[in-house]
Amino acid sequence: MKRPNRLTIFSLIILGVLILITLFAAPSGGKLNNGSTYNRAPEGYGAWYSYMQRRGKIERWQRPAIDIKSSIKSKTDLITLLQVNPPEFSVASEYELQSWIEKGNNLIVLDYTGKATGAEFSTIHKSSAGNVKIDTTKRYQNSLPKSETEILLGDDRGAIVWQTRYGKGKVIYSVTPELAANAYQNEPGNFEFLAQLASDNNKRKIYIDEYIHGYKDKDIKEAKGEGNIQTYFIQKPIFTAFIQAGILLLVLIFAQNRRFGKIATLQSPTVDNSQAYIQALAAVLQKADSTDFVVEMVGKEEINQLTLNLGLGKKNLIDITAPDSEELLSVWQNKFGAGSDDVESALRVQSQQGQRRLSEKDLIAWLRKWGNIRKLTL
Repeated sequence: MKRPNRLTIFSLIILGVLILITLFAAPSGGKLNNGSTYNRAPEGYGAWYSYMQRRGKIERWQRPAIDIKSSIKSKTDLITLLQVNPPEFSVASEYELQSWIEKGNNLIVLDYTGKATGAEFSTIHKSSAGNVKIDTTKRYQNSLPKSETEILLGDDRGAIVWQTRYGKGKVIYSVTPELAANAYQNEPGNFEFLAQLASDNNKRKIYIDEYIHGYKDKDIKEAKGEGNIQTYFIQKPIFTAFIQAGILLLVLIFAQNRRFGKIATLQSPTVDNSQAYIQALAAVLQKADSTDFVVEMVGKEEINQLTLNLGLGKKNLIDITAPDSEELLSVWQNKFGAGSDDVESALRVQSQQGQRRLSEKDLIAWLRKWGNIRKLTL
């Protein structure tokens, strides 16, 4: 049975490596992970989360935002829910949680709608927490009643951070999701500015929304059928890739083993003893440089064959030193005409046997002439 060749094995290794890279090395989540406290990249919020943990009163929220309404155990418990880079085209949390906000809770949404302006990309703004660095030209310019809206950070181009009141609570918006991202660890004003907005002078417990970044509590996962690794992979596009890779692997295995056809048994090569003997003898004669022996033996046989082909019958071997060789050449000329030069030259070499030894080159040329003679007589 034919074994897989190296190219097939190498291709399978590459395929396996690509699958492993896809599973473990490829970025997970892409833009969905931007703003997550689990993200240590520049756009993540892992550093700010650690900064707030030292102060206490901050936790990750890994449930739908609407569930935070039921988390209030007492009317005196005030909460700030912080959402960084929430997904687009979803129901805005300020509408879902309006009644909850009106009771005195706050919602912070970083990455609210804004438009690019002529502002410089990098700007420094003063605040009660110190200088805040902003890297964006986006500003919010919609006019809202001053009684409801207050600009917390902005310039002549528009608002960068502002708040809108709903009953006893408020919603704070920012045009940039990177207000206190990991990239601003060397900007203490940015971290402290967001800390003051979220804690509201240490009056509130802070929850940072990780559900919008794909992180879920165990009971939520089980309710959605994501409680085990098998279900997780079945629900992901990578499952389809695994199926395709498996089919490709099976096709390669079957193709190499020829499972769809009859098994072909290997035939032992038939040894031609006569040919093997001739080749062995030729090798010995070549090594011994015995061209005279070859000329004698081959020449006699070729002359016999030529005599038979010319219709002179099976007589005794022609003695080419006698006039019979001239007779042989004459019969050839009368019967064929062409090729008499090859016949004459071949017979001459035979007649000069023993006088000089032919070189290998001359021997080959002599044999070719006899070959030409045979072709003409067939």
